[in-house]
Amino acid sequence: MKALILSAALIALQSFSPMALADKGSSCHFHGKTPATEAVVTDCANQRRDALVKGAKLENSWQAVKLGKLELVDGKKGKEWKATFTNPSATDKTKQNLYVFFSHPGNFIAANFTGQ
Repeated sequence: MKALILSAALIALQSFSPMALADKGSSCHFHGKTPATEAVVTDCANQRRDALVKGAKLENSWQAVKLGKLELVDGKKGKEWKATFTNPSATDKTKQNLYVFFSHPGNFIAANFTGQ
C-alpha cells in the first residue's frame, strides 16, 4: 500500500514540475570564455538600457537613445566591453553619458555615469 501511495505522489509531483522551472532568462547570460561579438554586446547593451528605464533607474528619455560607442577596454579582471550612450536631453547634465560594462564573453558587469 505504501508503494502505491508513494508512486501516486511522485506522479502528481511530476505533473507540477514544469511550473517550477524558471523562464528562459536573459539572452545576455553566457558561460565560458568565448569573446562576444560586437553585435551581441550591442544587443545586450540595448536590453540593459531598456531594463534600467523600465525599472525607473533612468528617465524615460533614455529609451530612444542609440548606442554611441562600443569599445573593448582593460578592466580590473581583464578585457571588458564598454558601451556608451549619450542623452543630450537628460535632466541632470552630469548624467548625460551612461556607461554599461560587460565581461569579454558578454555578461553584464555594471552601469554608471562615471565610466569607471
